[in-house]
Amino acid sequence: MTVTRVQVLSRGLLNRCPNCGGSHLFRKGAMFELNKACPDCGLRLERDEGFFIGSMSLNYGVTLVCFLTPVMILAYMGVIGTTLAIVLAGIGSIGFPIAFYRSSRSWWLMQYYLMFPLHLPANKGTGQAAALEDENV
Repeated sequence: MTVTRVQVLSRGLLNRCPNCGGSHLFRKGAMFELNKACPDCGLRLERDEGFFIGSMSLNYGVTLVCFLTPVMILAYMGVIGTTLAIVLAGIGSIGFPIAFYRSSRSWWLMQYYLMFPLHLPANKGTGQAAALEDENV
């Protein structure tokens, strides 16, 4: 394989294209607009409806686990007051998903290509990918 799973993982965590490592997943000047394809290598980024729903679910889960659960535990332990916990939870339940949006889209792409690295165009011509394509013909 030309692009290894370790490369896919590192590129996903850095919000880069899983195929070429380019840093242009999102349209310039638009925080929430994913490019339809990578401008550097042409990898189609908007694959199916599940890609948006998957990244949205990932965003929701990370918000619950990494933000809202610690706020709840801090309130339960008496470290912060109930009113402060409610305010933090209200602001954070909107602000955290907005701040994590780009990462959630990139991490969902990363998850897909970690499972199916041979679907990357850079890996199409390699021996294992070519053998799989021959089997499917």
